[in-house]
Amino acid sequence: MFGGTFDPPHLGHLVAASEAAFERRLDEVVFVPAGDPWQKAHIKVTDAAARLEMTRLAIGSDPLFRVSTCDIDRKGATYAVDTVADVRGEYDGEVELFFIIGADSLENLHTWHRVEELVKAVKFIALNRPGHSRSEVDTSFGIEVEFIDMPAVDLSSTECRQRVRDGQPVRYLVPEAVAEFIADRGLYRG
Repeated sequence: MFGGTFDPPHLGHLVAASEAAFERRLDEVVFVPAGDPWQKAHIKVTDAAARLEMTRLAIGSDPLFRVSTCDIDRKGATYAVDTVADVRGEYDGEVELFFIIGADSLENLHTWHRVEELVKAVKFIALNRPGHSRSEVDTSFGIEVEFIDMPAVDLSSTECRQRVRDGQPVRYLVPEAVAEFIADRGLYRG
């Protein structure tokens, strides 16, 4: 599973999901757009329905990818430990779940809600990003993590939003269908 705000989803997200799936031979990657991301309460986040639609557009018809609406459907703040339980419930029988995350995000994992439960419920796939060192990650609290090097795609949703605000193109940074959705809805213009 690959959770995120996806505001907007960009090619870096797709590359990360594809690399994790390839390296770990995953059956599928479940994109989970956050409903009410508690760690982003201090910033304006685009409406959940729009982020969900952009995520659906981003993954297109790739048979390896699917979207779960569990975080958006849940009322209240979005916590990863609840997301894992909800995604697990979407399957019949036992399933081994992996949580795809940027290696830099692991540095703050100890601050996550009910992290002790989370690390028992799922294994982590940490994607190494340019300029990040594995030695900066504290794995002492029981986390099971596999680090995967991904191609250098230095791109962020923040950068994409800023480019739109500045009147710059996001073509080739986000999937074409997402760029069209952003333009049609007038997202990120200020």
